[in-house]
Amino acid sequence: MSISGFLRSDGRKGIRNVVIVAYLVECAHHVARRIVDRCDDPDVHLIGFPGCYPNQYATRMMKALATHPNVGGVLLVSLGCESFNREGLARHAAESGRAVDTIVIQQSGGTRTAIDKGVATVAALKEKMAAAEVRVPMQVSELVVATICGGSDGTSGITANPAVGRAFDKLVAAGATCIFEETGEMIGCEGPMAERAASPEVAAAIVDSIAKAETYYRAMGFGSFAPGNAEGGLSSQEEKSAGAYVKSGSSPIVGVIKPAEIPEVPGLYLLDVVPDGAPKFGFPNISDNAEIVELMACGAHLTLFTTGRGSVVGSAIAPVIKVTGNPDTYRRMGEDMDVNAGRILEGQADLDEVGDEIVALVKAVAAGQLTKSEAMGHREFILTYKTFEPSGPGCFPRAGHG
Repeated sequence: MSISGFLRSDGRKGIRNVVIVAYLVECAHHVARRIVDRCDDPDVHLIGFPGCYPNQYATRMMKALATHPNVGGVLLVSLGCESFNREGLARHAAESGRAVDTIVIQQSGGTRTAIDKGVATVAALKEKMAAAEVRVPMQVSELVVATICGGSDGTSGITANPAVGRAFDKLVAAGATCIFEETGEMIGCEGPMAERAASPEVAAAIVDSIAKAETYYRAMGFGSFAPGNAEGGLSSQEEKSAGAYVKSGSSPIVGVIKPAEIPEVPGLYLLDVVPDGAPKFGFPNISDNAEIVELMACGAHLTLFTTGRGSVVGSAIAPVIKVTGNPDTYRRMGEDMDVNAGRILEGQADLDEVGDEIVALVKAVAAGQLTKSEAMGHREFILTYKTFEPSGPGCFPRAGHG
């Protein structure tokens, strides 16, 4: 199956070509959402940052998302008095070759006028994108594939998660970049992970990231083991952690990155999603979509989402492939699930067969096939406050230095 990518000026290639309508403060959210609703176009997606005062994390995230390889056009929607540097963000996106425009509600006459202007602006952006569109062949080795789990149950760690791990091994062997995360859900797995590190620096960064996650959760007074996990048959945080870890497969871990850091060298990466410094922003992974957004900011073209109990969310910008480990969930929620890894539990397939199925679906989605969440219009998005220091050079390999 051939993949035709959208060539961007930085050399990366997208598997989709969307316009993002990005609000820069919650006060502009309604106008931005109505623009997207009025456009009624599956390639026009709503994203945004709610806070009036963005920190460095939020700014880096928005810059990374505005220049994501799946994004071809950007409409920024500003109220006008928020502290977000809209000119800087617009300039950053324009310098990357994207079609860009900005609407300032306070300068546009108010809500209705801004919405009307926004709809017309999106149409103009799409015309510019069509005129500048360059499609080129794209190899599996150019894909960035991410994975998360959500709504885990007792089947997740023995079916869906290890099947994704097998798929990751096959993708890494083909030269792709794969990213796993959820450091807060892999407490206790740092030893086996460190043994897979490509260098002592990476091993140390893995151990440090898990220790930081444990400290953070202890300070907050709770962890990532939810009542729904217990109801689904998981016995403990340890069982959940082991199940989450196996999504990474068995390939060497070549680097530890943080949100909005884009790998330059192919291979398997751990994404550290727990904020640096003293705990002050609440639950690090407030929802599954917050993690998907962080994975996208690292360049992920699509995300493999494993779920035992069932989740219906998708994502703006990058497609989500749902892999359920529970055959009953697939029978009950098949309209939302792309892969039934529960067949392993019922003896109808083994891990390698489902892993091959996942790889084949990754290629098909990269070639344009819609995931079930895409087809139903799921384009969830959330971005909150966090604080991160840059990763050290020893745990973040770069082209020519790996």
